[in-house]
Amino acid sequence: MPRKKVARSVPVGEKIKKARQKKKITLDQVANDTGCSIDYLEQIESGKTIPPVGTLLQISRALEIDSGLLLKEETTTAESRARAYKKRTKNYAYTTLTPGAENKHLKAFRVTVDAMKDHKGVGYQHDGEEFAFVLAGNVEITVGDHVNRLKTGESLHFNSSVRHKLRNTGKKKAELLVIVYTP
Repeated sequence: MPRKKVARSVPVGEKIKKARQKKKITLDQVANDTGCSIDYLEQIESGKTIPPVGTLLQISRALEIDSGLLLKEETTTAESRARAYKKRTKNYAYTTLTPGAENKHLKAFRVTVDAMKDHKGVGYQHDGEEFAFVLAGNVEITVGDHVNRLKTGESLHFNSSVRHKLRNTGKKKAELLVIVYTP
């Protein structure tokens, strides 16, 4: 009787480190290309920190790899493949809607944020523009010092090079369509 294959999910930090080392790119180079500190990059590579989508986009651009490769889980079962493009952090999940968009400027994500939660750690900040459309729930998107309160059906377009944060202010899970343009 054939054995069932077991899925193995490779942590995003491990994927980043492997790609960086394969291309012989130093942490110093990645830090200069992304604006992230070497300490923060080491935390990501060691799996101690899961970076927000904006940081993943910056790192993938610095490494000249498709960001979808960082979000995609390497799996071998049919059930696992169905979840292949979903990643979960402490309080939110994002699913790439543009897999295989290597060297593309536009990336789209479906983002869900647990009730009354935000992403822990650093705020997002990356070159380009961002568009967020709230599919369900109530959120706050803080851009710099300005707080934008959005509910289902509302959207926000902003300069993503300004530090920004996403927070669910509702009692139910929030769901957004987030489109990121990076030059």
